[in-house]
Amino acid sequence: MTDAPPSGYPVFNTPPALARAIHATGWDVCDTASNHSVDQGQAGVDATGRALDAAGVRHTGSFPSAAARSRPTILAVKGVKVAFLAYTEMTNGIPLPHPWSVNLAHASRILADARAARRAGAQVVIVNLHWGEENVATPTAAQRRLADALTRTDAVTAVVGQHVHVVQPIARVNGRLVVFGEGNLLSNETSACCPATTQDGLLALLHVTVTGTHAAVSSIDYVPVWIRHPDFAVLPVGEALRDHLADAATLRASYRRTVAVAGRGNGVEPVPRALP
Repeated sequence: MTDAPPSGYPVFNTPPALARAIHATGWDVCDTASNHSVDQGQAGVDATGRALDAAGVRHTGSFPSAAARSRPTILAVKGVKVAFLAYTEMTNGIPLPHPWSVNLAHASRILADARAARRAGAQVVIVNLHWGEENVATPTAAQRRLADALTRTDAVTAVVGQHVHVVQPIARVNGRLVVFGEGNLLSNETSACCPATTQDGLLALLHVTVTGTHAAVSSIDYVPVWIRHPDFAVLPVGEALRDHLADAATLRASYRRTVAVAGRGNGVEPVPRALP
């Protein structure tokens, strides 16, 4: 988000006013680590952070300095201290301006940060990952290796992923639930360029149980969503079907696709559980 003219694929730029809209929509904190984090260089990283700060939105994943990177983002949620950590697997081949500009998704780095957040008082540590192969619903071998490393320790409470533009599974790794990919939330991808699945997404609702110093994800509900074009409304499928906000057959097909990939049972369920 910079004051330069808006630009689209493959090198993006967005007006800083977007930060105020993010706040108005209700987001408390966001992940700024993605494959496009350095599209506008360090100046873009810095301007994005300033815009979010001015709008009152906490953020992590890209940083204006090494000192800023060293401070974990910790929020108070229902009396619990929750650390939010964010990383990206790639930056589209663009070198980082500085080693600390953007968090890269290496297991050793993530685990060190998670332990540092614990020392800073975090009772829950959520790791948000920008990873995987675009338009592919099956997690890559690299995703699975990283998920395996992060779920072998109690330093990390939850792992949630995005990036690939289609829904990926919510699955147990080492007995722990991992959200591999939430699909698209708001996107301009249509059937003119992309698979129908790029209009599908989900909102993962993590139920975290905290007992003393121990925290764990006990179950995950998820809300299948579908992006309506051309007005770009993000529609929870169950509500949209009830209120006739889009073609019923299209909504039902989206729900079936999302549930088929995200899964159900063993602590994972869609909302609603079934369509009328």
